[in-house]
Amino acid sequence: MARVINAKEIGIDLGTASVLIYVKGKGIVLQEPSVVAIERNTNKILAVGTEAQRMLGRTPGTIVAIRPLRDGVISDYEMTQRMIKYFLKKVCGFMLFKPRIMVCVPSGITEVEERAVIDATNQAGAKKTYLVEEPIAAALGAGINIEMPDGNMVVDIGGGTTDIAVISLGGVVVSESIKTAGDKFDEALTKYCRKKFNILIGERTAEKIKMEIGCLFPMEEKASVDVKGRCLMTGLPRVFTITTDEVMEAFDECATTIIEGVHSVLERTPPELLGDIAQNGIIMTGGGSLIKGFPERIEAKTGIPTYVADDAISCVARGTGKCLDRISKLQDGTINLARNREMY
Repeated sequence: MARVINAKEIGIDLGTASVLIYVKGKGIVLQEPSVVAIERNTNKILAVGTEAQRMLGRTPGTIVAIRPLRDGVISDYEMTQRMIKYFLKKVCGFMLFKPRIMVCVPSGITEVEERAVIDATNQAGAKKTYLVEEPIAAALGAGINIEMPDGNMVVDIGGGTTDIAVISLGGVVVSESIKTAGDKFDEALTKYCRKKFNILIGERTAEKIKMEIGCLFPMEEKASVDVKGRCLMTGLPRVFTITTDEVMEAFDECATTIIEGVHSVLERTPPELLGDIAQNGIIMTGGGSLIKGFPERIEAKTGIPTYVADDAISCVARGTGKCLDRISKLQDGTINLARNREMY
């Protein structure tokens, strides 16, 4: 267990699929799934993170494994607060002083959802909670100098939301947050297998297929994988084979929704910044950007060079860490102030 006693400033990427914690001066010290396992009768937490994820779809009637965040926002306030508290304790051990915490939120978050994140983080042990929009953090984590008068487009595909934004002079000029992301790709694959093969697969199996042979653009090398599921006709276990072409067909609708979001943001972008984006390209971050062929598909539809950032999964967390350097000068406008509230 990591012990970072007396961490004064902490950044949290509070994602639907996973939580990453960045401690100033230490870097990313924790990366675990956003899953909590509780005893149904007593409401006692049995496991959090990786251990709880192993229980998804495998628990007896008295134990329930839940994801307290859905579509990028808090769906179970109490469980989110307890999960943050658990992770902070795991990272910091005994805290002599409460830390200041910067939390990433989707760009389309409402004021009520903002308040829920702030209150949950404060209840979990923060001295003060600051919010930063995910596209800003993702851009910083990808190494983009956001303070220049230059247009940059970031597409951050997480577990619950896809945040698309054009950034210039340290702020978001145009943005869109859509609730189609990694989880929706898993759901689409589950529905496809049910419809085409008449077989039911679990959430974790769908994610495994997505990571192994997930594809969104025709590839020269075809691949396939054997999958175990339950036959809906007989109710018995069955093994079937799924190919990259079939996965691409299953993912088509989700990919189209995200590309339409990119197109919508480009349509609303000022012409001067559009020229910059055409030159600089579109930067993709988040776990969803790692699906093979995604940048090629966006480039084919928009005509703009598209790249996946280095270490795309941890971009938002690293960017949140860079935002910690700006905590003392939040009023300078270096972070998009529309979403930054200093709460006592």
